[in-house]
Amino acid sequence: MTHGYEVEVQIFEDGAELAGAAADMVAERTVEAIRRRGRFLIALSGGETLRGLYSLLASPAYQDKVDWKKAEVFWVDERCVPPDHPDSNYRLAHELLLSKVHVPEGQIHRIRGEEDPAETAMYYGKEVSAYMPKSLFTFDLVILGMGADGHTASLFPGDAAMSVADKVAVPVDVRGEQHRRITLTLPVLNHAAGVLFLVTGAQKAAVVREILDEGNPKGYPAGLVMPVKGELLWLLDRPAASLLSEDEGSTPHS
Repeated sequence: MTHGYEVEVQIFEDGAELAGAAADMVAERTVEAIRRRGRFLIALSGGETLRGLYSLLASPAYQDKVDWKKAEVFWVDERCVPPDHPDSNYRLAHELLLSKVHVPEGQIHRIRGEEDPAETAMYYGKEVSAYMPKSLFTFDLVILGMGADGHTASLFPGDAAMSVADKVAVPVDVRGEQHRRITLTLPVLNHAAGVLFLVTGAQKAAVVREILDEGNPKGYPAGLVMPVKGELLWLLDRPAASLLSEDEGSTPHS
């Protein structure tokens, strides 16, 4: 395998073990970022796999490990729904995590999915840009999931949003879905200091293999997240990793 970047793959027995490792990584990178420049920029995702992580970060065991008062919280993508809608990524993170930790309201930067998608994408892009340091990196940490079709954020196979290079965020029409979405673009994801994929389930094993073992020949969006200078980690449960050629507890792929 040859990649122009380095990716570390860690495999866990189940989702609970995976969530614990992810929570540890979030805590470690929070401390590092705050030590380096006094605050922590994180971009969250939605999806069932993230539930365990958010619940764990809100637990007493982790509340003292993360100084949320110094966090600036963003989202990778959002459905064009109100913040109290069951499909809202903001609602998921708010109910499980943000309502239980001490993040100042002004430091929570949700995507306003209830407003006009084009205007919201433009406004959100400006808001993200205003918080980015004048350096190579955008976020200190981006947390991503992956669908069984290989999509990540709201970047879907074959969609025009995949090739956008001059915008921070764009609206997306998803085939077969009622709601439009707004997503950060690939260049933004690829300039993060750290990207953490959380992937669970046997239904994703074939795509995981194509991306990590075979060099992503079909160009799945998840496989195009390749940080320019940052760290890339894939955390997989045993079913999601079941088709990889090297099925061990910690496998570096480079």
